Amino acid sequence: MIDHKQIALAITGASGAPYSKRLLEVLLAQGVTVHLMVSAAGRIVLADELDWKLPARASDIHKMLVAEFQCAPELLKVYGEQQWSSPLASGSHKVAAMIVCPCTMGTLSAIAVGGSDNLINRAADVMMKENRKLILVPREAPFSAIHLENMLKLARLGVCILPPSPGFYFKPTQLSDIVDFVVARILDQAAIEHTLQPRWGE
Repeated sequence: MIDHKQIALAITGASGAPYSKRLLEVLLAQGVTVHLMVSAAGRIVLADELDWKLPARASDIHKMLVAEFQCAPELLKVYGEQQWSSPLASGSHKVAAMIVCPCTMGTLSAIAVGGSDNLINRAADVMMKENRKLILVPREAPFSAIHLENMLKLARLGVCILPPSPGFYFKPTQLSDIVDFVVARILDQAAIEHTLQPRWGE
């Protein structure tokens, strides 16, 4: 049986670091077990956009994030890009959903063609072959025809394509409001309860 309190989260090298950090923070605060993968380019973008400098080793990332988010150590699992021994590389390990936030066009392309040259791509491939929830948050502008064709292909295969496009009808007053709008949509797709924002009509 799938454990709906386990989520795989991959952070790649597209712009959008505030979304991924806030998403990780909320998931851990909700008591969700997070299986985290961060690409080398993802670490560069986190440092550039948030001055959030994650170490290279998975074990050091784990230590840093457990201290920062004050979460139980067992709630966070961190894997290296080439850590093929990770449970995420096998369909026998069941997580409720996988989120790639933000998702580069290179990662999206690799997922669309079934490429498995690193753990992020392999984990996404596993989610698709096992018919589990895969959520991609592509951050690019404008999209090329190739980008759109890849997204259409994945959407037809049941993948959720969720560009970080905030709505302004709720009258945000600060950047964190806009970030929470997008993170709330991601959590909804992953079937994770939250109270980040009131729902329309409430």
